[in-house]
Amino acid sequence: MASIDAKELLDFEEHWPRWSGRKDEAIRARFGVSSARYFQVLGRVLETVEALEARPMLTHRLRRRRDAAAAEQRRRHAS
Repeated sequence: MASIDAKELLDFEEHWPRWSGRKDEAIRARFGVSSARYFQVLGRVLETVEALEARPMLTHRLRRRRDAAAAEQRRRHAS
């Protein structure tokens, strides 16, 4: 894998907003990486100015969803 283009990744994420087994297959087919690697790259892309300029509403929505999931995970581990 050379690199995943930020705009291409955001386009893909906009068309596949929810996780499913089919999304996993689509990630592998389109980007040639595992879903774990895809989400690592997505997390980094969401912190870039390029993502915010290209798709501000999508970037904010994905950041909120990511941050809420992280907060829930921390809450579970604290219990």
